[in-house]
Amino acid sequence: MVEHLVQKFSLEVLAGASQLKRPVTKPKTHCPGLEFIGFFDFFPMEQVQILSEKEVTYLHSLSQEERKQRIGNVVKYHPPCFIVTDQLEGLKYLKRFCDQEGIPLLRTSESAPEFVAKIDSFLTKTLAEEIAIHGVCLNVSGMGILLRGKSGVGKSETAHTLIGRGHRLIADDIVVLKKLSPQTLLGTHNVTNREFLALRSIGLLNVVRLYGRRAFQDETRISLDIELTKWKGNALNNELEVDHKFKEYMGVRVPHVEIQLQPGRDVAGLIEAAANNWYLMQQGYSAAEEFIQRIDPEN
Repeated sequence: MVEHLVQKFSLEVLAGASQLKRPVTKPKTHCPGLEFIGFFDFFPMEQVQILSEKEVTYLHSLSQEERKQRIGNVVKYHPPCFIVTDQLEGLKYLKRFCDQEGIPLLRTSESAPEFVAKIDSFLTKTLAEEIAIHGVCLNVSGMGILLRGKSGVGKSETAHTLIGRGHRLIADDIVVLKKLSPQTLLGTHNVTNREFLALRSIGLLNVVRLYGRRAFQDETRISLDIELTKWKGNALNNELEVDHKFKEYMGVRVPHVEIQLQPGRDVAGLIEAAANNWYLMQQGYSAAEEFIQRIDPEN
């Protein structure tokens, strides 16, 4: 709702105060420059409309009759709200139109480029398609890890070990995944489980109280999906390089790694290795390719 934008960005309400419950359904804002000169073929009327110094200066330059026509042509589409940037003044005519049409007119002291970047990021995250899954989400060496496995397999215990090694918890038990783009998946908590980690036989821990602020962060871009499974005795576990596998969430493919559990295995260390190895592969390096090149330089 528009009201959430007012609270989030400390916006000044200039008009339409009774209409702050209006819904905001689109993740991007729009500056109605072309629309003020009469071109409406691509007008995204459901988006929040930003009025920067450029648009307001143009409106100031018009005669009273022209201004009435230009503004009237835009407000009749009833966008969620107008937000004026740069603490611009001289907006009595805009206030009048917005009050008449029941459209909130808001103002910020921030410059247009800075404010647009902030509000677009906020709307993209807030309005993103999302799902909740069972698992643990961590940031390991700067990379988002989604840790999954059957109940009791040791996900939270492994997360606790990783936190002790300086990595960060995002969410335990319930992980909220948000689709920011066809290639980007964001992992976060559901607010209720923020900062909490549940350990069998120990109970609920607040990782920030125990280990400090560096033990937790609110969100992370998911880079790897790691599944903890029981040891498979007849499985081939010494491949030169594991085939690339993926797990799909809301149409976003995430690289997938399976780690089999066995007494004595340093699972936290293996997760660190998987994260660091993924980072190297993103930089174009493959240990397997280098090894093959060493044993067969002519290949």
